[in-house]
Amino acid sequence: MRAQEDKCPQTCSCGYRWGLRGLAVALLIASAGSAAHAYDGNSWLRFGPVGDSGTFPQSNTSTAYDRQFIREWEANPPRGYPTLSPANIEATKHAITRYEEIVKAGGWKQLGATELQAGMNGKAVAELIERLHISGHLREKNDYPEHFGYELENAVKRFQATNGLTPTGVVDKRTLAALNVPAAGRLKQLKQGLSRLREYAGSLGKKKYIVVNIPAAQIEAVDDDHVVTRHTGVVGKPERKTPLLRSAIYELNFNPVWRLPPTVITQDLIPKGRQMQSSGKNVLVKYGIDAYDGSGRKLDPEKIKWNSSQPMGLSYSQQPGKDNPLGFLKINFNNDHSVYMHDTPSESLFGRNFRAASSGCIRVSNIEKLAAWILEDQGVTAADIQSMKKTGERKDVRVKKPVPLYFVYITAWATEDGVIQFRRDLYNKDGVGDTASNY
Repeated sequence: MRAQEDKCPQTCSCGYRWGLRGLAVALLIASAGSAAHAYDGNSWLRFGPVGDSGTFPQSNTSTAYDRQFIREWEANPPRGYPTLSPANIEATKHAITRYEEIVKAGGWKQLGATELQAGMNGKAVAELIERLHISGHLREKNDYPEHFGYELENAVKRFQATNGLTPTGVVDKRTLAALNVPAAGRLKQLKQGLSRLREYAGSLGKKKYIVVNIPAAQIEAVDDDHVVTRHTGVVGKPERKTPLLRSAIYELNFNPVWRLPPTVITQDLIPKGRQMQSSGKNVLVKYGIDAYDGSGRKLDPEKIKWNSSQPMGLSYSQQPGKDNPLGFLKINFNNDHSVYMHDTPSESLFGRNFRAASSGCIRVSNIEKLAAWILEDQGVTAADIQSMKKTGERKDVRVKKPVPLYFVYITAWATEDGVIQFRRDLYNKDGVGDTASNY
């Protein structure tokens, strides 16, 4: 276990430190680290006024919530602990034991549809207090059992932060849906998570690797079992799922040509081409896409008959530029699914909580930082990467020592500090029904 101090720091508003007995309870640890520490684990799970230590701001309870805060939080996730850390196996076992006890005791009641925030009173608040007390996010009930006060707001933030939601402290529809996933469902997810974690236990060690956790829509760059940098991602839609895979990154394409993958051609380009042709327009001209026949000859876009079988036998590409869906960087790795990781000119999705919007590939926020880490031993600096982004220079860089890459599906796990994490079952792989995916 990484070192933790015994008391909350002065900046911590919780007023106490939660015990770590057995790592068994879904608790949020108020670490005594500071921004100056090389690695702060889950110390970002503090609550109180924003400051140098990286705590999140208090909710503005005079309004529903600060949407700018939501966008910034979603686009810049804290590092935390590695999802695939070997230490998570034992921690997840303890979490399973804890949830078995919760289920045996009857679990928790379903909450009503009433959205709640600080300052409110009533039966719905009392039910929320009971729910968060059972799961361990609220340690002690106060003397006002129907009042939504400061401690309850902090408990809501704790719950949101460990369920992949922005910690606003406001119980909105998404938070209610997450709160209403039955304890038995969460227990089943933890057991699935343990099984999935074990698949990687013997292969990671202390080496450098990248992991994409699809349900979390996040990318971690890990070295020596520490998260060096964590990135928000956009993953495949439920109808165009991002595949699970193991590979290695071998090349980076700066300002790349986009060669349209088969799924995009059949499900997007050709239907759009037919629709636009019927109104006298041309999809290739509009989007600056070139079409090539089997011999590699570039075709006149106006001569392509979209309602025939002709478009199916062609290949398509788009030159670098501001409208290129790959943005300024594409990350290549061998796989059988025609997927890759890439930048995007449309960054608005990175500021949203639900980010299943691609055709299977992974869009990466702050991809320049990830590229610099991948190439840090090859003399390619962050300044070099920024220069290529600014100038539009086309360049392909081979990775001398390919970086292992894992696309995984982990919806429930615990970390070595006792924090239990859940994410929505995006592709309904956990066998608990829609209840764990509808938020």
